[in-house]
Parts: sequence; C-alpha cells; structure tokens
Amino acid sequence: MSVAGFTSTGSKHPQVLFGTVSADTPVRMIASHGCTVVGSDGRSYLDFLMALGAVALGYGHDEVNRSAIEAVQQGGIGSLAPAQEELLAGDIAEMMPGLEQVRFLKTGAEAAAAAVRLARVITGRDRVLGCGYHGWLDWCSASGGVPEATRSLYREIPFNDAEQSVELIRAAGGSLACVVLEPVIDAAPQVEWLAAVREACDHVGALLVFDEIKTAFRVSPGGAVQRWGVQPDLTILGKALANGFPLAAVGGKAELMGRVRDTWISSTMATEWVALAAARATLRVMREQQVTTHLHLMGGMLLAGLRLLADLHPVLIERASGIEELCNLHYRNEDVARRVALACAERGLLFKRNAYNFVSLAHSAAEVSMALDILAAVLREQERAMPPGRNTG
Repeated sequence: MSVAGFTSTGSKHPQVLFGTVSADTPVRMIASHGCTVVGSDGRSYLDFLMALGAVALGYGHDEVNRSAIEAVQQGGIGSLAPAQEELLAGDIAEMMPGLEQVRFLKTGAEAAAAAVRLARVITGRDRVLGCGYHGWLDWCSASGGVPEATRSLYREIPFNDAEQSVELIRAAGGSLACVVLEPVIDAAPQVEWLAAVREACDHVGALLVFDEIKTAFRVSPGGAVQRWGVQPDLTILGKALANGFPLAAVGGKAELMGRVRDTWISSTMATEWVALAAARATLRVMREQQVTTHLHLMGGMLLAGLRLLADLHPVLIERASGIEELCNLHYRNEDVARRVALACAERGLLFKRNAYNFVSLAHSAAEVSMALDILAAVLREQERAMPPGRNTG
C-alpha cells in the first residue's frame, strides 16, 4: 500500500465508513455517475454518501462537466486573475446577499482557517469558540502534533444550548475573536439559540461565523440565513459549491472582507478556473431547476422512512436524526451500526452508519424507496439473527 493511512480522505477509509471490513466490502471505486458509484470490482452501488456531501446535483452532471471541460480547453490556469473568479463571486452574492465579497480557496478546512484568521485581524483578539467540525487544521484540532498553546485558544460551545453558549461567550469576553458554528448538527438549529449567540457576540465585540460547508446550496438557495433568519458576519462555503470540484470560499460584508489586505490568505491553486467554471454551472442549475426544493422533498421522504424504521426496530435503532437534506440513523451500539452498513453494501447500497446521508438532484423517489427497502430487509435480517430475548442496548 503506497498511500499512507490507506487513503488521503480520512472519512473514506473503510474502517470509518463501515466500522469493519469483510472480503466483499467495497473499499475503492473506479467511476461515478448520477447517484451511483462503481467499485473497483465493477459492481455498481446506489449511493447516499454522495462524496461526503460534496455533490448535490449528482455525479458527472452534464452541464457542470461541459463547463469544466471548456475551462480545461481554455488552459485552466494562468498568471493573471481569471475573469471566472469575479463572475462567480457575483453569482454567489446574488444567491446569498450577505456575501458582498468572497475569497476563494480549495478546501473547507482552508476556508474555515481563513475566516478565523480574518476574524483575528478584525478584532485584534486570539480566542475562538466553535460548535461542530471545522476541518483538520491546528486552530480547531486537538489531535497529535498540535501545540498546547494553540489548543488553548479554542473551546467548544454546545449545540442548541442558548444559556450555556451565552455564558461561555461572555466569559471569553474581550479575548474572543469569533464564534464559528455549524448551523446543523444532528438536528435543525433552534432559532432562539442562533439569535442568542448572535446577540452575545455583538455584546462582547466578537464576530459570528457560520460554517456552511455542509448546508450551503442544500438547505435553501440562500443557505442557513435564508432558512433560519439569523445573519452571521462571515460565512464559510464548500462541498456542494462546485458539485465535487475542489473549491471553497469565505465571504461577508465588503467592510469586513476588505481586511484581507491586513493579512495573507493566498494559494497558487485558489484561482485555477476549472473549479470556478464548475461552480458557476452548479449555481446556474441550482437556480434554474430549484434544486433545494428537490433535495427537501426527496430528503423528506428519506427521513420519514428512517423514522418509521426506527419505530419498527427499536431494539436495533435508537432514533433517526438530522434534517431532510442530511440525515442518518442512530443505532443502539457500534456493532449494530457496522453490521447494518456492511449488509447494505452487500446488497448494493452505500448508506452511512453515522452522520450523514445526503440526497441529490439525481435521486428520485424510486432510489429513495429502493434504499429504504434494502434497509428494512437488512434490519429484519439482523433482528432474526439476534439470540432470543437479547436486547442490544
């Protein structure tokens, strides 16, 4: 094996996806199209992981591909700022009016780090509070290799707990640069929580940053702000922005974004224009085909089915959670989660054993029904295999 740790995307490691591996477990793929991926053995799988949420239109969308191919034929990269960069920034501002200016990067982790860097420049402060997953870089990580001095600048606030969140923000006070939060973590946000965090940030002079890596271009055309009504100072975009092409961004009001002049946020590859062209095509399709409406409908069908399965199999499943556009099952224990994920894969379904599963424009009611039927069959089989009287909880 020549790739350290099996794969460079940790969440695609088979132990992460399935918890364990059997001889028939799909671990590498050779193609993707629509809502299907093809394993290295040539077998096709109905997919609800959708590249970890990076694809909202479906794999290999024709219009996105055409735009990307045209950009490749035009050279793809050069020595001057590409026209596509300014055009895409305008497209984003049209969909998300609070993002008057944006700065492009290649990954969500980079964009999150850029937002924090910018917040520290604007406020002249160091400390950061977070809620959710914001990538692997040092500022928010407690993994090996991160200096203790860096770790000490970051602390988490609880999701949907207004009282404790406000208490932590006020305790950080004049040392707090920003609060970075994911609007959705296993459930929809309580508007009261978002509003309380917004007010507390204003009170101490800190910036509020929405990490919309998962939610932007999924929960509504204008993201979490449009759906839940609370406006952050900065917003982080990624994943579905370019329908699988590597692109991310941080954006906000021009007055704040203009402070990029006071720091250094740059990358040689940030302005290659293949991903920029793919993103422009993606946003065009989003607008013209009302993609977020489709995601809500198909995701609603999926989530309703998961809730029914949870009711029918309480010995195996604790609950279904998430929102229509990103949802999953909570199993009674890890052993059940592993067995269900592996059994689904054996039947041709890739369905995540934990957060999250995603629908796309390529998923129809037929694909959602097929997934729910496979899950139902697997759960019935797992219950029959349990020793009499055994409770997995």
